[in-house]
Amino acid sequence: MAIEFGYALSSEEHGPRDLVSLAQRAEGAGFDFALLSDHFHPWLDVQGQSCNVWPVLGAIAGATQRLRVGTGVTCPIIRTHPAIIAHAAATAADLMPGRFFLGVGTGEALNEHVVGEHWPPIDIRLEMLREAVEIMRELWQGKQVDYRGEYFNVDNARLYSLPEQPPEVYMAASGEQAAKLAGEIADGLISTSADATLVEAFGGKNGRPKFGQHAVCWAPTVEKARATAFKYWPTSALNGMFKAELPLPAHFKEAISTVREEDVAQKVTCGPDVDEHVAALQEFIAAGYDHVYVHQIGPEQDGFFDFYQHEVLPRLRAA
Repeated sequence: MAIEFGYALSSEEHGPRDLVSLAQRAEGAGFDFALLSDHFHPWLDVQGQSCNVWPVLGAIAGATQRLRVGTGVTCPIIRTHPAIIAHAAATAADLMPGRFFLGVGTGEALNEHVVGEHWPPIDIRLEMLREAVEIMRELWQGKQVDYRGEYFNVDNARLYSLPEQPPEVYMAASGEQAAKLAGEIADGLISTSADATLVEAFGGKNGRPKFGQHAVCWAPTVEKARATAFKYWPTSALNGMFKAELPLPAHFKEAISTVREEDVAQKVTCGPDVDEHVAALQEFIAAGYDHVYVHQIGPEQDGFFDFYQHEVLPRLRAA
């Protein structure tokens, strides 16, 4: 499988109209695909945004021609019932024939607690996700579905507006347990770690796509890039599963109180050095990922697109 390169549409940092423009820029710069984050809240108030992604996907469908676009990622288990996600995804896939995919995951309390339901532990959320994917795949067949599961019920539902082909489902995983489940129920893997053990847990070279996301911050100088990354994405330096348990941006502000700028710079590729950007993305390729995409942190997007279009992407593709 040829290596493809993509762009992360950060709904936490950019408003709906800007996200559509950024998708157009990504397509024009030569990126193959984009993943749109699906949040109710941003991680931190300073990020400033958090739109509903489904209207944005419709706008992107009309504003792009080639770019493949998916959610990165949607949690179909608490805030939104899987039948509703199946309905929305089917419509998005029909608007973008062959270009839409559904990224799913077990979510974070940050976004899911808003409906007032109990926030279950990760093992239960994985079981819920298995059931949710099963429901969505049944609905995409166009038949009437009457489902009674351990976590979800569907009462004689049928989707009438369907794409020619159902959307592929890619599952996010940050640990081996989730990666193994992805290998069982998903068409592809999504991760933010250049970790070969996750790829192996998913199934290794099983022919299914593996998406790896890396955070970068291009700026004219390393100093400016580091300062921007530290301002807008200090959570990149937080490790551990506890990030899925914090319910409010205010709690993340407390969690980053001891994070230093140099801690963030160890996780985020900062500055204008093309060799450093290329090397960071090649780590994902070496770990077995065949779809690698970048999250440009902060408001400096124009310089980033020019840099990647003319320097980074040509180097990566030549390699």
